[in-house]
Amino acid sequence: VQLQASGGGLVQPGESLRPSCLASGSIFANHGIGWFRQAPGKEREGISCISSSDGSTNYADSVKGRFTISRDDAKNTVYLQMNSLKPEDTAVYYCAAARWYGSNWLNNLNGMDYWGKGTLVTVSS
Repeated sequence: VQLQASGGGLVQPGESLRPSCLASGSIFANHGIGWFRQAPGKEREGISCISSSDGSTNYADSVKGRFTISRDDAKNTVYLQMNSLKPEDTAVYYCAAARWYGSNWLNNLNGMDYWGKGTLVTVSS
């Protein structure tokens, strides 16, 4: 497997989810990894990413303070802890990886080298 996302589901507003992205060893060690999402009728947007070199992170304004990205080096896995979920967070969530990392990572869909299949997150009462 190159990138495999899982952990989506149906939750109520205010609840939490923690999707995960399992990466192959070579990708995990040398690539920036992050999450994008695409809601129905909307463009795909970058929401969070983490560097492989120093663990620095970046977040979209829409999720800052509610979502936390982390990586488990022993499991080659990146997690996205999503708290205080809102209906507008409903989307298919994709993990992606790129050989580069920088301040523009979340805005550069075409710069990704690998994409995982999405996992659906639905926030509804």
